[in-house]
Amino acid sequence: MKQTGLKGGTFSSAIKATVALVIALFAVSIAHADEDLYRRLSMAARGTGDQTLIKKLNEASRKLDWKDAAETEFQGHLRLLKASAATVTGDATSIFLVRSIKGELFILAVPSKETLEKEGAASKYANLEKMLEDKLTFKIQSIKGTVDGKAYLFAHFVERPKQLALDRIFKISIVLMLFFVMLGMGLTLTMNDFKIVFQKPKGMLSGAFLQWAVMPLVGVGLGRMLGFYDAFPFVFVGMVLIAVSPGGVTSNLMTYYAKGDVALSISLTSFSTVLSLFFTPLLLTFYCANVPEVNIPVKMVVQTIIILVIVPLAVGMSIRKRWPNFATKATPFFSALGVIALLFLIVAGLLGNLDMFADTERYGFSFYTMVFILTMAGMILGAVIPKLIGINNYQTRAISLETGLRNASLAMALSLLIQDYMGDFYSSMFFTSAIFGLWMYVAGFISIAIYKKLLPVEPRPDYEFPVEDGEY
Repeated sequence: MKQTGLKGGTFSSAIKATVALVIALFAVSIAHADEDLYRRLSMAARGTGDQTLIKKLNEASRKLDWKDAAETEFQGHLRLLKASAATVTGDATSIFLVRSIKGELFILAVPSKETLEKEGAASKYANLEKMLEDKLTFKIQSIKGTVDGKAYLFAHFVERPKQLALDRIFKISIVLMLFFVMLGMGLTLTMNDFKIVFQKPKGMLSGAFLQWAVMPLVGVGLGRMLGFYDAFPFVFVGMVLIAVSPGGVTSNLMTYYAKGDVALSISLTSFSTVLSLFFTPLLLTFYCANVPEVNIPVKMVVQTIIILVIVPLAVGMSIRKRWPNFATKATPFFSALGVIALLFLIVAGLLGNLDMFADTERYGFSFYTMVFILTMAGMILGAVIPKLIGINNYQTRAISLETGLRNASLAMALSLLIQDYMGDFYSSMFFTSAIFGLWMYVAGFISIAIYKKLLPVEPRPDYEFPVEDGEY
């Protein structure tokens, strides 16, 4: 009989070729040259690269002839890289960079310390560090210069950069939004909400296990499998940051709409929020310790969580204890405010950085697929694992949503606060958190529709922890 199928070797080769093609379709390309330069300078600042490079660039910038320099105007950001070595002094201490929205990177020709002191407040370069957090309009002259045989783009100001008020308002709004959302969460909580750990131990322990053990592994696995770990490390860090963030108040609202165990959802959110003070910096450091050019500012992460999460949560709980009627009436307002504010800030942030969508190397099909899979995987695993250990559908719905829906507000706030320290040249961590914040609503409503068929709700159990009227 004549053989019509492929021979073993041919078949094997075909499989390998197919796999290679699939990987190629999902793979991300190498980073831009300007980003590579930023990484190299970051290494020099941290003492892991050429520690003399910063000094050489500063000195070279003051010897250039600007007579034939090209003048241009654009929007972008001011970056500052500071040397970490205590022994470094003078021009080797720090270097200012100008980054356009399109990604071009310029070495800023800052005058010497003596010149700055002489010019005082009248200098176009006075108090540059106060501009680091803002999107600015730059009017510069640029020219190429060579240091150690390599060409660099240098720039000096034609006029002092102008701050874009809307961008500043946006960043302040994110911080305030997170603070008030966590305050609103505190208004819904009493110490009894934490006692549910002992009343429903299977539900609480399985939820905590999924949030702090399973989800981080899913985020790390997706980032590595799709090649972001090596090609675009800060996208990878953004995935990890989302995965190690606690559950958010959105899960409580979604659980209510899904007719799940709202009390369990509230308790899981509050429990994971408190645990985030320990687990978020720990896991972020653990999974990103060897990521190329990434240095996690643990102290800054802890301080941010304390100020923007733990403190407002404690204040809200104190208000509820002292003025319970006011807390009950205010809770629906804060719940709605949280959802609306999150969506508004995500949309505003994305619209203000539309240029990012053009970077298809970094933010292509594999990126959006990865972020969507992360939240859907949380929903699926959050449903499967509880069912395997005998948890009823009523509680499983809550655990599933709590696992998939993370505190995107916290992830975005952390991204904005630490991106410069970490060298996140393209604000990839923020963009990843923002896209997740949008995708999680889509995934949440998809999951709710699926629950109706696969997780039919049993009669409300007698041991259900009561939810006070007006909370949702």
